[in-house]
Amino acid sequence: MLTLDLSRVRTAAEHFERTYEPAQLAPDESYRVTAPVALAFDIFKDKARFRIAGTVRTTLELPCSRCLEPLTWPVDASFDLRYQPQAENTGSDEREVRDDDLSTAFYVNDTIDLEQLMKEQFQLAMPMKPMCSEACRGLCPICGANLNREACDCRPAWDDPRLAVLKALKH
Repeated sequence: MLTLDLSRVRTAAEHFERTYEPAQLAPDESYRVTAPVALAFDIFKDKARFRIAGTVRTTLELPCSRCLEPLTWPVDASFDLRYQPQAENTGSDEREVRDDDLSTAFYVNDTIDLEQLMKEQFQLAMPMKPMCSEACRGLCPICGANLNREACDCRPAWDDPRLAVLKALKH
């Protein structure tokens, strides 16, 4: 587990920089880390609250959303997060979510999970629908052939019943 021990942060501002090998991160089913992950940030301490501002850089391998072929996606993500102890988040009162709340996370036992931080940044940096190219033709819905590499003679077997009236007019 890749963590940052907050009890070792002694001054109001410190710099943190590490490089992690892909094997050090737990695998994820939606992507694969293919290059070392460079994590660098400045950490600012205000009593039990911390602000972390920095970058994470690596390369991910994702499946194309149309043809499922692997593609590489460079990640160069900046972040600015606030951390506070988990205990400050207790209570059952309802309150409105402010903009500042969206960049606030919580830590437990004086540690911040750096792997979770990196994975969140990977997810935010990935496109919603990764594609190997804008011209990707995808897979045939009948036989599953990759239409970028081969042609198939499949024809859709399903006709939309809502269009049956129009077909009757055509004949």
